[in-house]
Amino acid sequence: MSIADPVFILFTTCPDAATAARLARALVEERLAACVTRLDAAHATYRWHGEICEDHEVQLLIKTTGSRLDAAIARVQALHPYELPECIAVETRAGLPAYLDWIRAQTREEID
Repeated sequence: MSIADPVFILFTTCPDAATAARLARALVEERLAACVTRLDAAHATYRWHGEICEDHEVQLLIKTTGSRLDAAIARVQALHPYELPECIAVETRAGLPAYLDWIRAQTREEID
């Protein structure tokens, strides 16, 4: 029995809706993500270059697999306007099996 490719949710934030939409579309078109959910009302408070900053951002929830995770992170970094974009991946422990299989199918490099 083979072990299924693990499913991950990759988190990143974008400075605006246009950037978020462009990034989401590229990841899905390139099969690096099966789905990207955009949450428009994120508020971030963080320290950057010694100053406390507060910004409105768009949170992206990127559904991908372990075999595509490194490529997805690299693509986010390449397309992102931030000097240091958030890229935090969390492995799923459970989920609807058919949905997890759909993510795996949509992120294969070639569809059968």
